[in-house]
Amino acid sequence: MTVLGAVFRPQLPPERLRDIAHTADDAGLDELWLWEDCFLESGIASASAALAWTERLRVGVGLLPVPLRNVALTAMEAATLHRLFPGRAILGVGHGVQDWMAQTGSRVESPVTLLREHLLALRALLAGERVTADGRYVKLDAVALDWPPSTDPAPPAVFAGATGPRTMRLTGEAADGTILTGGTTPDEVRRSRQLVAEGRESAGRTGHHPVVVYLHTATGTGGAERLRAELDATGLPHGVAGPAAAVAEAVQALVEAGADTVVLQPTPDEPDPEGFIRFTAAEVSPLVPRTE
Repeated sequence: MTVLGAVFRPQLPPERLRDIAHTADDAGLDELWLWEDCFLESGIASASAALAWTERLRVGVGLLPVPLRNVALTAMEAATLHRLFPGRAILGVGHGVQDWMAQTGSRVESPVTLLREHLLALRALLAGERVTADGRYVKLDAVALDWPPSTDPAPPAVFAGATGPRTMRLTGEAADGTILTGGTTPDEVRRSRQLVAEGRESAGRTGHHPVVVYLHTATGTGGAERLRAELDATGLPHGVAGPAAAVAEAVQALVEAGADTVVLQPTPDEPDPEGFIRFTAAEVSPLVPRTE
């Protein structure tokens, strides 16, 4: 089933999150997504607050940068969210922006190795296992969560972000879902699906692997100009500006290419963030087919 979400960009101050979360919950938005970008806002703290302020809204964090995080701490925070708000938290991890990681003294020589080790340990801890690891970066000595999340019918999914081919294969091998950055075209989604499938095959994994895609989106007066300015600034090739029908068409193109969830990403200078949430839920969502 196609899922539609929207981003609360951390360029907004944290105190704006309450109104955005209430608006999303009231409007019937499927998912609200947050970022843990340096040096803006905590993904876990923001997600916990947004979940507490709402009743039904699912809240995703994409991404938590693993170089900044000991895997045991990530597991403790994830387990707490999943126990407090069953079925409503979605967490993704990733390499982090390497320049930011260097600023914090946490940049590693092999980001792919770190992400693999982190994913394997994190998923095992959330499955209630006692984990001993002596990897290049992840080292645990008989660590188990005292309060693991429910594993019925399965442990909570751990998503991972990817851009390059090696990491795409890794998400298939070691994550439960993949998050693709804004600017990803439908053709790139298809290619990503192939790479993820290669990783899953190499690990002997079966079953559906969900893919989340961010979509740069602008609407309303000046929307096309704001979108063009952002794409030009980032060097990214893909986005959509216009009324609900145009946005829904762009969403459907990503879905047909293999996306399960499309998250509309407003421009950093979006003049009406609450209005963008209502636009997504009330105008775009009804135009997106929701067939299983």
